[in-house]
Amino acid sequence: MKIGQFTDTFLPIVDGVGRVAVSYAETLARMGHEVTVVCPMYDTGFRGGLPYEIVDFQGFKMPGMEQYRQGEAPMDPHYRQRMRMIPLDIVHSHSPFTSGTEALRLAVQRDIPLVGTFHSKYYDDFLKVTKSEKLAKVGTKIVVDFYDRCDEVWAVGDATAETLRQYGFEGRIEVMPNGVTRRSASPDAVREAERRWGLGRDPMFLFVGQMNWKKNILAVLEACAILKSEGRKFQLVLAGQGPDLKAIEKKIHELGIESCTHLAGHITDMDLLDGLYERALLFAFPSLYDCAPMVVREAAVMGTASVLVRGGSSAEIVRDGENGYLCENDAGDVARVLRLALDDPEAAKKAGQNARDTIPVPWETILETAVARYERLIALGREGKLKKKSQRVI
Repeated sequence: MKIGQFTDTFLPIVDGVGRVAVSYAETLARMGHEVTVVCPMYDTGFRGGLPYEIVDFQGFKMPGMEQYRQGEAPMDPHYRQRMRMIPLDIVHSHSPFTSGTEALRLAVQRDIPLVGTFHSKYYDDFLKVTKSEKLAKVGTKIVVDFYDRCDEVWAVGDATAETLRQYGFEGRIEVMPNGVTRRSASPDAVREAERRWGLGRDPMFLFVGQMNWKKNILAVLEACAILKSEGRKFQLVLAGQGPDLKAIEKKIHELGIESCTHLAGHITDMDLLDGLYERALLFAFPSLYDCAPMVVREAAVMGTASVLVRGGSSAEIVRDGENGYLCENDAGDVARVLRLALDDPEAAKKAGQNARDTIPVPWETILETAVARYERLIALGREGKLKKKSQRVI
């Protein structure tokens, strides 16, 4: 098959959706399919050795989120010229925005199927940016309108599907969970992580994600302040960048935990990131925003258990005390779980081993199902049995 993967984030950006898109492209190519990735232009450096094609379009930086790009693909003549030469059997978008609009345009133009995967709680993003519930609801309506035009809609988990239904989507949703690439961290990567951030022999807690208050980072910082006030020895590493970085740095100083807290920035070296995952005693991720975070699966691959909020979308895959830890949405309860790990590191390591055994599902397994669904949609399209799509989006 000739498959187009459309995404608003891609290498060298390694956020959750970007990692999913990379994994789809790499795995589908290994399975023998011709894959073309369409995304905003992030990097014009040498791209030798990739098993898939990248056709990117000119983009501009997002205000307040300088690591991301947006753009209008049809306005880029070089992009249009290249895409005209690339045949596609199906298009799959991981975003309802810039890349989704382009995937829809090509699906209509070429009369081919369009799959849309729903990944995120977009209402929360709209509300944070606009500070208006009315405008956030308008943005959510645009999102739903996009998925209404897809031939098939996928969600990365049951809770994620329920979020899309709460937004007003009434169509069928297929749950297509995220996979992971099984691997191990090299001892050199672990040593480099220890050296770079001066971890010494202290136990270390890790957070990886956007430096954005919506990720509930405050609960992690306040929990660590509680532990520090008790005289506990530990290190906290926060890896990522985002709009609230300066405010987070200020809060670290206000809480008096700067001596044991490290802001690692955006890490593009996946070996180094794996070294951090493996070195961590626990992966602290009490986000209520994320639906099916890749970072929890990446931590599990490295044998590190996660701390997640009970009842949150992220917690679907965790059994408390067995392959991870659940807490209430409260800094004191986050501190309780971190304290348990400090008091009994062997139990935390055992939970990490169980996480590695139970949470990661290889991408190949996930994409065997995805390929079967692609083939079904392509066959329906050739029989003229797909719904007629309109390019118009609200």
